Amino acid sequence: MTSVQPSPSSIEARALDGYLVVSAQGGDRSAFDLLARRWDRRLRAHAWRLTGDRDLASEATQAGWLEIAHGLSGLRDESAFAAWAFRIITRRCAGLIRQRQRQRGLLQAIEAETPHEPDQTSSVDSMAPRLQAAIRGLPNAQRAAVALFYFEDLSVAEAAVALDVPAGTVKTRLMHARRSLRAVLEGEHHEQDG
Repeated sequence: MTSVQPSPSSIEARALDGYLVVSAQGGDRSAFDLLARRWDRRLRAHAWRLTGDRDLASEATQAGWLEIAHGLSGLRDESAFAAWAFRIITRRCAGLIRQRQRQRGLLQAIEAETPHEPDQTSSVDSMAPRLQAAIRGLPNAQRAAVALFYFEDLSVAEAAVALDVPAGTVKTRLMHARRSLRAVLEGEHHEQDG
């Protein structure tokens, strides 16, 4: 697998983030606020990719920011902020998903006669670009790996830290995701030819 080299703007962004982390660790509230503004949308998107539920993603992100604010002073390497923050969100999502699964199990046991209908959040049909639709069709773990590696510019090692899995697992998820995306996109191409 070829490694993706960060662009100059990516290097500048990481340097700014590092500066903001160090400043926030020193007690600069405005630096933390700017760091939060820069990262909230990406962390919220990561939570959505993991949960597939906007409300759950919002809850995980809010709880994650509290943990980030509390733990930021203990972060030893400011350049590791992205992977560290994504990992916090990953853990928060996993905890909320487990909690929701337990709640659903209890509700199903109590209301065995009432079928549970899934939430109707957003339709893939409303997504215009075929690639975005194909990515949304990936399993959550693969979708998160693709987003961190390709969209967030994290290395395989950083994505592994963010997802709290071994680097080999990230590579495997990326490989399977690429195969799935290729199959979906080639299938659509062949359907248009026929």
